Amino acid sequence: MAVRPLYIAEVEGPAFVRTILVNFQWHSGMAATQRKKSLAELHTAARAAYPDLRVMEVSRFAQSEAGVALSAFNLTFVTKPRQREIAVECAFQGSKVFAGGGPFSDLLDATPLEAKRDPRLVNSGRLIGFRFFGTDWPIEPQTAFYDWIYLNALRKRPDLSEIVLAHDAFTDIAFNPEKSINCQAGAVALFVSLMRRNLLAQALTSRESFLSIMESALVSNARQDDLNQGRLLLD
Repeated sequence: MAVRPLYIAEVEGPAFVRTILVNFQWHSGMAATQRKKSLAELHTAARAAYPDLRVMEVSRFAQSEAGVALSAFNLTFVTKPRQREIAVECAFQGSKVFAGGGPFSDLLDATPLEAKRDPRLVNSGRLIGFRFFGTDWPIEPQTAFYDWIYLNALRKRPDLSEIVLAHDAFTDIAFNPEKSINCQAGAVALFVSLMRRNLLAQALTSRESFLSIMESALVSNARQDDLNQGRLLLD
């Protein structure tokens, strides 16, 4: 068995995203076919409990082309400085500041896999913040900087935005809440919630506006929970 979060975009209430931890049958093995079998089990469990929700996978293992395109490895944006096209994953990893060094801006031009696996990210001490093109970001609220990058990139893709807005909940079969904090499926759910509440444009006007809006909401995610998040156990 395994556990993965189901991120539900909330249209109203104190939290923008509600997180349910889903227990489902895991198919072991490194092959993509095994991961996709596990994904099918996850969605079967989620839909059994929430039949009215339109659930979408956001990862390289998604069955839909849009789901694959929404992976932080594949979703890119063009920066104003130098008109550089950067993957969300590279922007996130290349902006980390540690007690012993960083940010390692060369990772902005690396492949997403190279950026994620760069040894400096684990050998430079404690993470103390982020610096993206001269702008500093705190490590609290958790996921704020990652979400900021992801939401800005997604907003520039109206084709993908239209697709995610036709869904209510999102998963990422590759995300393990015991090992990671930031999740692309959670960021997509946040995008949908902010859009439906007519808050997205305001949130993305500036760093300060985004942090203010994020700090005004209660938290419900796979690592941090102010709402007594649910746990869905299905055998």
